Amino acid sequence: MRTKLSHFNFELPEKLISQYPNKVRDESRLMVINKKTGEIEHKVFKDILEYFSDGDVIIRNNTKVFPARLFGTKEKTGAKIEVFLLRELNNEMRLWDVLVDPARKIRVGNKLYFDKDGETLLVAEVVDNTTSRGRTIRFLFDDDEEAFNKQLHILGNTPLPAYINREVEPIDTERYQTIYAKEMGAVAAPTAGMHFTEELNKRLEIKGVGFAEVTLHVGLGTFRNIEVEDLSKHKMDAEYFRIPQESAELVNKSIANKKRVCSVGTTSMRSIESAVSAKGVLKKAEGWTNKFIFPPYEFSIADMMITNFHLPKSSLLIMVAAFGGFDLIMEAYEQAVKEKYNFYSYGDAMLIV
Repeated sequence: MRTKLSHFNFELPEKLISQYPNKVRDESRLMVINKKTGEIEHKVFKDILEYFSDGDVIIRNNTKVFPARLFGTKEKTGAKIEVFLLRELNNEMRLWDVLVDPARKIRVGNKLYFDKDGETLLVAEVVDNTTSRGRTIRFLFDDDEEAFNKQLHILGNTPLPAYINREVEPIDTERYQTIYAKEMGAVAAPTAGMHFTEELNKRLEIKGVGFAEVTLHVGLGTFRNIEVEDLSKHKMDAEYFRIPQESAELVNKSIANKKRVCSVGTTSMRSIESAVSAKGVLKKAEGWTNKFIFPPYEFSIADMMITNFHLPKSSLLIMVAAFGGFDLIMEAYEQAVKEKYNFYSYGDAMLIV
């Protein structure tokens, strides 16, 4: 039983942390792992086509990353402040949960100004302290939602993870997003889905593969360091998710017909495992989930999984090990380092069958 954090550590050379996306989405490398045989193969992502057949279903997270990183100035002093939008708390009042840096300068009552080309587009007031870096702010903006979102998109920057050690570039606006993203609300991309192209999707459809869309708005809590050795004591931050009725029906039909169900990424997996009925099928659901999956765990819905290569001792790696088997996944990661696979958001992919 692997329930200790230290079991999920491995040496990762910094040079394997991908700083840019692959030139073509579906030409990233793909490691294929067979849970039953223990075989590990090395392919390219578009080869996933050969692992699916008519009636199979692919579950994918259609969340869309919004430009969550803003740069503003503090009233009176003009001090530069970075504001990272985490989630909207109240739409009518324009209340947001945010992180600020440097936090020591930001107190309740302060006003923050967000300018573009010398014009102030948004003003926010700090209304509460939540954590050492966390604040609740209220945007002082009276126009409608569409106008507010337009200002955010003018001011905001793509929230690249800290381990991508460079400035945001124009390529990131498109590539730090899946091609099927449509439900705005994530501060980090569901990266396993970033390998799909329109052409690959069409070829899967022609083969008779169905796509079931779910939504889970990825928050920073997904990537927060686990600080307890005993995994049973770790608490995940809650994230909003939704399983539409049509997606549940498509998945359940595939299961009933003894076809395969593939989860694209850990976020899709957390969503479906948060919506399992008493009869062991997927149900329509909407709400917040803080589900943390670690070994040993009995998965109810998916029997295949596509994922990227994750951080040592991360909740993402731990879930993948629960799905693929601890020994096999840690062996695969050892091979990934040896074979110089690219890691993290802009990295290569793994298919577990």
